[in-house]
Amino acid sequence: MFARSAALRLSQQLSRAVGSRGYADQAMSFTFASQNQVFYNNADVRQIDVPSFSGNFGILPLHVPSLAVLKPGVITVYEESGSTKIFVSSGIITINEDSSVQILAEEAVSVADLDGPASRDILAKSLALVASASTEEAKAEALIAVEVAEELVKAAEG
Repeated sequence: MFARSAALRLSQQLSRAVGSRGYADQAMSFTFASQNQVFYNNADVRQIDVPSFSGNFGILPLHVPSLAVLKPGVITVYEESGSTKIFVSSGIITINEDSSVQILAEEAVSVADLDGPASRDILAKSLALVASASTEEAKAEALIAVEVAEELVKAAEG
């Protein structure tokens, strides 16, 4: 039943696009914010690449509606004028039936603003927290900090 319903919805979405515009001509309404900054507010974008725990994936117009948890990494947003890379520590992404996309990140910063040496320092401090953790809970929290810091270093140096 679910598969039949999903196939019907996809068929309806595709039929709206056929004969009118191709993927490259379409844009998605995109909203992206963190606790301290709004990066996009109902902007028209062409494609979004996101890191999630189910694997990195790209979002194009007419993407199947989805909800995913973001893992630490770089989100790449493709607009007509070029692309923008933003590092996120974690968050959620919602892809709606109308092709609108929302990302809410716990922490986010433009990759251009990252500092390589500072990122490596954060990683070193996170590793030290793992080594000094006295409880399983403290160790788990420190390992999460290490995962974020490792991705932060990759983003800053890559």
